[in-house]
Amino acid sequence: MSNMTVNQRNQAEGAAYSGSAERIRHGSERGAAIYSVIAAVIGIALCVAAISIIDGWAQWLVLGVIVLTTVGFMIAISPNRRGW
Repeated sequence: MSNMTVNQRNQAEGAAYSGSAERIRHGSERGAAIYSVIAAVIGIALCVAAISIIDGWAQWLVLGVIVLTTVGFMIAISPNRRGW
């Protein structure tokens, strides 16, 4: 490969990786969908459990602060967020 030009190397690598990339992508999409469904079910179950146990305004306040902190963290690490 050391005697190849950049264009020749790119063509060779593109031909070598063209078939395997599709199989990996489809598998990871299916795995991500399964993970999302399982995570949503577990998240809903935990939310119902937390709401049923909360007793008093102080615990609601703590839950609200946790939710706001989580939303702020999601905004801060968002890939679509514009830089300064």
